[in-house]
Amino acid sequence: MIRVPILMYHSVSDRPNAETKPLAVRPSAFAEQLAYLKENGFTPLTVADLVASLHKNNGRSIPERPVVVTFDDGYADFHSEALPLLERYDFPATVFLTSGWVSDAGKDAAGRPLDTMLSWSQAREAASCGMEIGGHSHSHPQLDQLPDDELRQELRRNKALLEDKIGSLVSTMAYPYGYSSVRVRREVRRAGYWAACAVNNALAADRHDVLALPRLTVAEGTSMKMFSRAVEGNQVPLIYMRERMLTKGYAVVRRTRYGLRRVRGQA
Repeated sequence: MIRVPILMYHSVSDRPNAETKPLAVRPSAFAEQLAYLKENGFTPLTVADLVASLHKNNGRSIPERPVVVTFDDGYADFHSEALPLLERYDFPATVFLTSGWVSDAGKDAAGRPLDTMLSWSQAREAASCGMEIGGHSHSHPQLDQLPDDELRQELRRNKALLEDKIGSLVSTMAYPYGYSSVRVRREVRRAGYWAACAVNNALAADRHDVLALPRLTVAEGTSMKMFSRAVEGNQVPLIYMRERMLTKGYAVVRRTRYGLRRVRGQA
């Protein structure tokens, strides 16, 4: 069985604000993590490359030690802090961009960005440096709580804006907060995405649904010992025990909320 660590980052900053701090990593820590991956023979792939390799759609087999680096939301510090380090270590990454949060979104602005965000020109520059740009919804809602028409609009507006502004096909996305459902994944496929990332804090495997690829959270509290154990696949359930329990519990709550909303709407 193929097992792949797909790493989920958000902000890379020495001075994150209060809202992004729990999921932020320092540039020095990010550099140390990339150095570990490089020195230990990991081969970096984008999400699109990984899925294509798993299904042999690009004429090549998956490397012996694959790893995928992803970033959610599209914070400006990806351009100022993360991108130079990725280029130094020759690592591509996938940036899942919330189109309504882009700093110069203008009339398309939507939702409430948590910090300073990438501009469209910075996103295009990242793409020109070999980074994959993926979708992350338009306004960053909990997709599994939206009515069908709003869900479709969030997914399709995001994809259309990204393709128009970046100038290339967008084929992958990540669920805001990691939340999805069978209904959401069906609409993601209909919107034209062929792979999507959740969270789940587990190694991705070839048995997983490509519309619900699990990722490993890398955050402020991730020590190098935890990081190395996680990417090597050593005791991953134990490392992320608390996060996995919270995720499972809240999934039940979300399903109940959505069911109640539907009942009230039909009453």
